[in-house]
Amino acid sequence: MIRKYIIAGNWKMNLNATEGVELIKGLSNYAKQTDVTVVVCPPFTGLDRAGKALEGSNIQLGAQNMHTEKSGAYTGEISAEMLRHLFCGYVILGHSERRTYFAESDEFINKKVKVALANSLKPILCVGETLQEREGNKTMSVIEKQVREGLTGVTAADANDVVIAYEPIWAIGTGKTATPEMAQEVHAAIRKLLIDILGTEAANKVRILYGGSMNAANAADLLAQKDIDGGLIGGAALKADTFGKIIDAALALSK
Repeated sequence: MIRKYIIAGNWKMNLNATEGVELIKGLSNYAKQTDVTVVVCPPFTGLDRAGKALEGSNIQLGAQNMHTEKSGAYTGEISAEMLRHLFCGYVILGHSERRTYFAESDEFINKKVKVALANSLKPILCVGETLQEREGNKTMSVIEKQVREGLTGVTAADANDVVIAYEPIWAIGTGKTATPEMAQEVHAAIRKLLIDILGTEAANKVRILYGGSMNAANAADLLAQKDIDGGLIGGAALKADTFGKIIDAALALSK
């Protein structure tokens, strides 16, 4: 089954609104192509201006997080409804930095996933293991728990809108990257889990992205793997030229 690549840029806490618009302008060559889904995920403060800069473009807008509640006394939080008002189509949930720095649990992340789907947002559910867990041969037990609990209550009908991002925590921002074979092994195991959870047909619709320091140099080899359907890009997404080279690698493999 052919799954369209997703190349998503997670800007994290980088780029002010003006800088974000400049980056989007630098991606103008990709604004009309439809072979690869391109997503940019600015900080909350940049979403409005980024969305306006993307008007008429096929590049999609995503957010980096959201709360489970529609409204209320949750200082500093953003709701799914607010994101939809800004024309976001995607939202990153369960990123390792949210799990680590803000103690987000699988149960809480699962609530976010279901709220996102209910509000026509495509959740990018992040899963991944630490270096200690990998060296302790716990990679798959950690991934299985995060996937199963993160998708509790999600149905096969949601498969087209669910995205999984495998991000080995030991490879984020460190310059270390799993070999294509190492990444494919985990992606294939996630696909097998999805078959068990959602059924074969639905599982084969879910895009599984690699989120461990994908860059212009390694993108083609990673994206060529059977179960790697794109990338959740961090540092390399902050400059149009480096992000563009990753998009180019996906486009070349899409032909």
